Amino acid sequence: MTAAAHDGETFDVVVVGAGAGGMTAATIAAADGCSVLLLEQAEFIGGTTAISGGMVWIPANHKAAAEGRADTLEAARAYLARTVPGQDRTRLETFLAFGDEALRDLEARTALRLQPVPTYPDYYPDLPGATAGGRVLEPRPFDARGLGDAFALLRDPLPEFMLFGGMMISRQDIPHLRRAGRSLRSALHAGRLLAHYGLQRLTARRGTTLYLGNALAARLLRSALDHGVVIRTGASVQQLQADAQGRVGRLEIVGRCGRSWISARRGVVLATGGLSHDAELRGRYVPQAAGLLSATVDPGAAPRGARLAAALGASLSPPTEDGAFWVPASTFTRADGSRGVFPHTVTDRAKPGLIAVDASGRRFVNEAVSYHEFVRAQLQHAAAVPAWLICDRRFLWKYGLGKIKPFRRNVADDVAAGYLKRAGSLDALAEMIGVPAVALTATVAEFNAHAVHGEDPAFGRGGNIYQRALGDADQRPNPCVAPIVQPPFHAVAVYPADLGMSAGLVTDPRGRVLRADGSPIAGLFACGNDMASIMEGAYPGPGITLGPALVFGWLVGRHVAGANV
Repeated sequence: MTAAAHDGETFDVVVVGAGAGGMTAATIAAADGCSVLLLEQAEFIGGTTAISGGMVWIPANHKAAAEGRADTLEAARAYLARTVPGQDRTRLETFLAFGDEALRDLEARTALRLQPVPTYPDYYPDLPGATAGGRVLEPRPFDARGLGDAFALLRDPLPEFMLFGGMMISRQDIPHLRRAGRSLRSALHAGRLLAHYGLQRLTARRGTTLYLGNALAARLLRSALDHGVVIRTGASVQQLQADAQGRVGRLEIVGRCGRSWISARRGVVLATGGLSHDAELRGRYVPQAAGLLSATVDPGAAPRGARLAAALGASLSPPTEDGAFWVPASTFTRADGSRGVFPHTVTDRAKPGLIAVDASGRRFVNEAVSYHEFVRAQLQHAAAVPAWLICDRRFLWKYGLGKIKPFRRNVADDVAAGYLKRAGSLDALAEMIGVPAVALTATVAEFNAHAVHGEDPAFGRGGNIYQRALGDADQRPNPCVAPIVQPPFHAVAVYPADLGMSAGLVTDPRGRVLRADGSPIAGLFACGNDMASIMEGAYPGPGITLGPALVFGWLVGRHVAGANV
């Protein structure tokens, strides 16, 4: 587990960063016989993976096929040809070619267990090659008691995604909780959840039934421990050194015991989380209007992998304004004084009875599109940063809004803090959020006139299977559309935030970090968000960051260990 550093230590492989990519590379290298040190600058393991939805996108995987969700690599290629810009097809082909092999090997040799999500469509479901479900996998629930004392090392999920101070729930639990007051079956389901949680809290600091990204991080942590990976938290890498032949093999570390040097015989793997919190580098890859907000874990002051590698001549993605994976996010201050960033991914925007307006009080986007496309629309409309999510009393009670969970009887604290704007009329709400009252009232009236029939002629909300899958199946005829009529009315501001950067270190299909001339830097690898994404700023489906993180983490682990893959 966590061990103290000693100056002059040598390992076969040193991995920097303990998110999904880093833990996968470390575990596979260890499973292939290497001595491995995994360094994490934070006090906790899991990085952004641990607070994420945990979805993993792997086309043509055998698990979906076993459940009757047939998919082919040809279909995936056709879909990606329409959604991904197409400058880097070699690595994209590598991902497709090795995706299912990596999945099979990881499940055979580690504690990773994934299952298909049958009803989670690709984000552009009407394009050729898209699927209605099965390409995206989710981690199976994990009992954190299986980590033993290492449970204390695992990063907690966002507090806003837990109930009762520490209870995680699955996607399947949410409809039951909504219907608990109307359905005996759902009430019993909710009762069982609460009973299990109560028993878990007798012996644990939070609930031990883990889901989503927290389950994924926990499974990878368990795997690393099982294979003897040495893990050190609170250890930041200050610089890398290459030998006279140009091979990277030494790292300067600052940790609890001070400053030390560690050597790596076979290679160093960078998986520090990418460029999200490096303002200067990030600024090369996003429009100025995007600001600096990130929904990823803040790494602190430790140098990012890109900085460490650039000092040795590594190449970064060419400048672009399309170098981030986007999500609309609201911000707030928690009771403990920490800053909260809530990613509005799938919990509210597509639900019936909500619209988004810009500073003119007008709608500017189909609110049910993917979070990435929502922010793209914001950035194309200068008046939409911030945008305001508008709903009524019924919506807030049934679905919640941002950090405000459903069925909250008292939202006075959020109103007092300024996070939630609340008013008895649309005119008053417009004044609070600084938009023209006439425009906002007219926008809602126009929306309502069609919403009573389940229609949205202005933007086509609920117009494809992806949008409908994120709506409310109980709302008919359109699960994404309902009128906004019951006062008080509410609003929350959302800003562009990245879920990770697409831009990063340029690598080859083996994950070797490349110089500007295309030559590899011997002994230096990258995966996860440190590696420039194979999606090149596109977001074709759920899990397109974690899917490549696992596959290229697996490939890097195998290559650095000397396997012929």
